[in-house]
Amino acid sequence: MDFRCPTRRQFCVATGTSLISWPAVLQATQPGVDLYGPKQREAVRRGLVALASRVQPDGSFGQTAYQQNLAVVSLGGLAFLASGHLPKRGPHGKAMANLVDFVLQHAQQNGLIGIAKEGVRGVMYGHGFSTLFLAQIYGLNRQREVRPALENAVDLIVSTQNEEGGWRYGPTKKDADISVTVCQTMALRAARNAGLFVPTATIQKARDYVLGLRNEDGGFRYVLAEGESAYPRTAAAVVALKSLGLDRPDVLNPAGKYLMTHIPMESEYAGNPHYFYGQYYAAHALWALEGTDWPKWYKQNSELLLRKQTSAGEWEDETVCNEYATAMACLILCMPGNLLPILRR
Repeated sequence: MDFRCPTRRQFCVATGTSLISWPAVLQATQPGVDLYGPKQREAVRRGLVALASRVQPDGSFGQTAYQQNLAVVSLGGLAFLASGHLPKRGPHGKAMANLVDFVLQHAQQNGLIGIAKEGVRGVMYGHGFSTLFLAQIYGLNRQREVRPALENAVDLIVSTQNEEGGWRYGPTKKDADISVTVCQTMALRAARNAGLFVPTATIQKARDYVLGLRNEDGGFRYVLAEGESAYPRTAAAVVALKSLGLDRPDVLNPAGKYLMTHIPMESEYAGNPHYFYGQYYAAHALWALEGTDWPKWYKQNSELLLRKQTSAGEWEDETVCNEYATAMACLILCMPGNLLPILRR
C-alpha cells in the first residue's frame, strides 16, 4: 500500500468561486470517475452550501444537540475537503478554518480531542474522526499549529489500543468493537500518510483484531464474541483492513460480495439508524477494492441520494442530525473525485 502523501497538484484547490479540477490522468485511470456527473456535482455543491450555513463563528457546527459533537464537526470538515476546499481559501475557506479551529481548541494535553466526561458515550468516535480530519488537513497544507495536536492524538490512539488489538468508546484499554476501531485505523493511516510515525506493532495488532471478526458468510460481526454479520460492520471492517494495508483476496473478495448482496433497500433510508454510517463505509470499502462492483454500487446509491436531497440542499437523519447526514451524503457522492488523501490507492 502506498502510504505517501499525495502532492498538492493532485488535490483540487478552491480558488474564488470555482475549483481547479484534478489532473486528467486521474480521470482516465480511476474506475467509475465518469459517474460523478453534473447532477452529482450540483447536489454536492448545494449540500456544502447548506453545511457552510450551519458553521457557527466559534467553529461549532449545526443547530441541534450535536452542535459541538467533534465527530460531526470533523465529518463536515472532511466533506469540504473532499470537494477541494481548504481553510481560508475559496468560497468555503472561512467555514473550513472555523471547523479546524474548533477541533484544535478541544485538543487536550493528554492527546484526547474532545471532553471526556463520565457517562458520555462515544468519546473515541469524536477523537478518531477529529484525528483523521487533522491528518488530512496537515497532509495537504502543513498547517503548523496542527502537528502538535495531531501527534498527541496519534499517541493517544496507540496507547489506548486494547489487548485484542481494537478500541472502544472511551480512551482506555478495555473492550473493543469494529465501529470505534475503524475510526482509529483510518486516523492512523491518514497520519502515517502525512508523515507521522505509527508503530508497526499497532498496525499488526489492529489487523489481527479485525480479521478475528470474520464470519463464514464473508461478512464481519461487531465484536470478537459470536455474532451475526451486518452490512455496516462488514463495510467498516473492509475499510479498516485496507487502511491497515491488508491485501488478501480470500478475505476481501467475499466481503465485497457480501456488501453487494446486502445493500439497504430504499425503504430503509428513513427507518435505519445506521443508514448513512453503513453507506459511507460501503462506498469507501468498494472504492478501495477497485473492482467492477464499485460503479454498480455508486450508480444505484447516488441516484437514491439525489432523490432524497431536500429543497434546502441537505439530507435528513432523525437519529443524529441533518448536518451529519449531509456530510455523509456529500462524502459518498464526491468519492469518485478521489481528492481526499485517504482515498489514494
